[in-house]
Amino acid sequence: MSGLGPALPRLGMGTAAIGNLYRPIGDAEAEATVAAALEAGIGYFDTAPHYGFGLAEARLGRALAGRGDVLVSTKVGRRLVPTSDPATTRHGFAEALPYEPVFDYTADGVRRSFEDSLGRLRRDRVDLLLAHDLGALTHGADHAARLREFLDGGYPAMRALRDAGLTRAIGIGVNEIAICLELIDRVELDVILLAGRYSLLDRAAAETLLPRCAARGIRVIIGGPYNSGILARPLAEADQLFFDYAPAPAPLIARARALEALCRGCGVALPAAALQFPLTHPAVACVIPGLAGAAEVAETIARMAAPIPPHLWSALQEEPA
Repeated sequence: MSGLGPALPRLGMGTAAIGNLYRPIGDAEAEATVAAALEAGIGYFDTAPHYGFGLAEARLGRALAGRGDVLVSTKVGRRLVPTSDPATTRHGFAEALPYEPVFDYTADGVRRSFEDSLGRLRRDRVDLLLAHDLGALTHGADHAARLREFLDGGYPAMRALRDAGLTRAIGIGVNEIAICLELIDRVELDVILLAGRYSLLDRAAAETLLPRCAARGIRVIIGGPYNSGILARPLAEADQLFFDYAPAPAPLIARARALEALCRGCGVALPAAALQFPLTHPAVACVIPGLAGAAEVAETIARMAAPIPPHLWSALQEEPA
């Protein structure tokens, strides 16, 4: 059994957007987003060196200066090395800092990445530390080597940081179910952050992963509850619908429209149902939508407070996923 680390709130905030994911925002808007989240009672923020190549961490660190009462998670697995690449958008981040992310799951890479993150975050510790983007879909032919690098070096280094009190819990932050299933049989994890794989449109995690996490006391945080945007707005309002960072195929859009019709029939907006849905599973402790701007914070708080009739959950569960 695991379960080390702090109690998690039901709602947190992902910070890729304040690292300029897909579009640039200014420092003032980024810090105003965090300020609005704090004012609204959000007390958990997830970040990573990858988000804007240090930009999200640096902005979050400034916005949380002196706030030791909130929870912060960050990630290891990539080192940031200086680059002179003139491209304005790299790896999906616009106008990011002049660094290139390089995968490194070695013990030394984990320690160096963690120390650099603490500097940007202006903290002497973090509450949760996650290994970022392990998995065969991410690494392809390099998966076995990256996994061995993590098991032999990075994971023991993370345990040592936890034992030293520099983090309260360790785990992984991934988009793939298979790597979660593989790792929970091989190492002790306190928490799993799973992005996009337990939502109204993708419930695959409920079949295998979530029951095993519940049995082992591994808390699950769900990122990407809107599946890259398709569930984030009324479908008629979207110029283009994205799922998993790519244009959504027609069959998926048809399923989303069917879900929206079910929600509308119960007087519930589709995005509100999408945000709250992951929390209906007992293994899920927290959901962390990415937010940019005070308006999105207010919208998120309203969606979390929206009443959902129990029969809607039943009907949504019966829809194919």
